[in-house]
Amino acid sequence: MSTFFYMLLAFVVGVLVGWFIWGRLRGELDSLRGELGRAKSERDRFSADTYRLSGELDACGRSRADLERKLREAPTSSAKAGTDKASAPAPAALISTPTPARSSSARPSAAKSASTKSAAAKPAAAKTTGAAPKKAPAPKKAAAPKATTGKADNLRRLIGIGPVNEKLLKAQGVTSYAQIAAWTDADVKRVEEVLNFDGRIAREKWIEQAKLLAAGDEAEFASRFPTAATSNNN
Repeated sequence: MSTFFYMLLAFVVGVLVGWFIWGRLRGELDSLRGELGRAKSERDRFSADTYRLSGELDACGRSRADLERKLREAPTSSAKAGTDKASAPAPAALISTPTPARSSSARPSAAKSASTKSAAAKPAAAKTTGAAPKKAPAPKKAAAPKATTGKADNLRRLIGIGPVNEKLLKAQGVTSYAQIAAWTDADVKRVEEVLNFDGRIAREKWIEQAKLLAAGDEAEFASRFPTAATSNNN
């Protein structure tokens, strides 16, 4: 009887120990399976990132090839554009300048020639009559006309004309307020084609501003265009 009892007790203890060991092993096995699943998901994510980065690298390579090709073609195209621009004649209306009056410049020359002739006639008359020739007084020099200075006006005082537009206008021969003030509708159309504008000259009233500045009416210009009445308008 005692032997059977000990055998039953040993069997129960063995079952309990085996169940305890199996439970722990099963928990560790589940943990390892979870770790394996996470490792597989990480691997899949890394593979997806690898494919994405490979695609971006290929796109960057293609962009770089396109940029290098454009850089190689840029000098040729810019040189061609510069040649075409240099060969194109400037519009006559853009480089027209106000014609100076001839009367003011001709009068001093006429006065000078008349005084010279009168001075030369007096000694000749004295020699004919036998009288001692009197020393003729030196003719007074006529006042020299004021020469028109070729200094260009500051076109940037006009609203809408900045450094770039001023450079383009001067390249077309427009350097003074008087030229802009004398523009016609046809001139405005040609200028807008050169500057790539569309009605901007009329909206910003370039011609009205230029007329006031050409006439020297600074007070009216400052009153009508207060934002542009500075010496260096941007």
